[in-house]
Order: sequence, then C-alpha cells, then structure tokens
Amino acid sequence: MEAVVSTQSTWKQWYQRRVHGSSGINAEYMGVVDCAKGVQFLNEIKDHVVNAFMNFTGEGPLCGDVLRGCRFNIDDVTLHADTIHRGAGQIMPAARKVFIACLLAGTPKLMEPYYIVDIIVPTMAVSGVYSTLNARRGEVHSMEERPGTPLTQIKGYLPVLESFGFVALLRKNTGGQAFPQLKFSHWGLMNGDPMDEEDTKESNAYQQIMSSRKRKGLKMAIPKFADYYDRI
Repeated sequence: MEAVVSTQSTWKQWYQRRVHGSSGINAEYMGVVDCAKGVQFLNEIKDHVVNAFMNFTGEGPLCGDVLRGCRFNIDDVTLHADTIHRGAGQIMPAARKVFIACLLAGTPKLMEPYYIVDIIVPTMAVSGVYSTLNARRGEVHSMEERPGTPLTQIKGYLPVLESFGFVALLRKNTGGQAFPQLKFSHWGLMNGDPMDEEDTKESNAYQQIMSSRKRKGLKMAIPKFADYYDRI
C-alpha cells in the first residue's frame, strides 16, 4: 500500500505510512488517511471504514458515478466501549454518512472525459476547424504545417459530451476537406458549480448531474450537507 502511494502521490511520508484505504483510478489517487492520535479501538474498525470508503467512492452522492482524486483525513473518532457496538452494521453506515457530508462540504466538482482530436486539413480551410472547435467547447493544442504539402495538422481537445455530430459539422465547415481522428485523452473539470440550482446552461455541471440522476432513477435533488449533519 505504501509503495503505491509513494509512486502515485506527493503526500508527505508520514501520511503515506498511515493510509487506511485506497483506490487508484487512472492515477487519480484516493485514500483515507489516519491522522488521529491516541484513539482507542481504531484498528478494530479499520476494515469497516475501508469497506465503507470503497462503497462510497464507487457511487458518489452527486450523480452515482465514481469519485476521483479525493482524500479523507480521520482526525478524531469516539467509539463505544462495548465491542458489540463497534461492528460492521454500526460503523459502515456511519462512516459512509461522514464521507458524504465531507464531500458536500468540500466544494466538489464534476469531471468529464475529453478526446484528443487529430485533424488533417488543407491550410486554406483551417478557419473552419477553429470555428467548429469553438462551437463545441473544444480548444486547439497545437498546429503544424506539413512541409512540401498544402496540408496542416491540428491537434486539440474536445469534450466527449460535445463529440456527437462533431465530424459532420467539421466537414460542413471545411467543405468536406478535414479528416479527424478522435481518441480518449484525459478527464477535465466541467464548467459550472454542481450545487448551483440556478445554472440553466445545458453543458454545465448542475444540468448534467440532473440529467444523470434522471437517467439512473435517482431522486431529482442533490443531497444537502444538512441532511447528514447530526446536531448533538
């Protein structure tokens, strides 16, 4: 476990030795780190906390999708003195509830996949490539003219969400002279605040969350921090 954290993260060495649970997804490292000191019985509930963490990261509270790049620190724990009250049935639901509350309080962001687009086009039709990428929230990464030919190679990034119908629009804007290739590149942050109910732009985070929740049959409302906060 420590070796994995050392190679995939920049955490301090003290934290690397105290990882309870971890989940590596495409190098976006996630983990639960034991930062508590002098807590009794903590080792007894370690497996239950890790299981709750794995379950939580596999199905996040915003739209039921996998979480990426999240780290949770355990700063303090108060446990019942009786062993029977420290079982999986008591610890796992409580731990999952805490993880959800921490995520909602930590200004979460929605991520979306991006394609890298490799386009070969005659130099005289380059403007059509730029206008097409701009219309689809894409961005140009590099442009290189091929020596001895009238062709230009353009590489850019395009959100997968915007890729449907992209090729047809590109060929329309370039008179059928562009030849694109799309390949998965990376995950990037989606525009907008996932918690902003007033954001009505379809391509922004909140509307995508609502669309995903509807498709999965989830309640059409994002959980609130207050739903998981216990007043004592």
